[in-house]
Amino acid sequence: MNTHPSTPFQRAIEAVETLPLDEREDLLATLRLRAIEERREQIAANAREALQAVREKRASFGSLEDLKKDLLSNEL
Repeated sequence: MNTHPSTPFQRAIEAVETLPLDEREDLLATLRLRAIEERREQIAANAREALQAVREKRASFGSLEDLKKDLLSNEL
């Protein structure tokens, strides 16, 4: 007897385990593709935000040496 409270994650795992192996494999492939697409969208959103920040002069780009020089010139 399982006396531990069932979490939504645990219930999802248990539901997936009732599927035939080929359907579980299809589900895994689908979840991987969706995760890849979601991450791709996050990266694109971050890139758009960074480009906008550069356009608005809230951010800049350069080499590591440029960053060091900038940080050292702004010290008190």
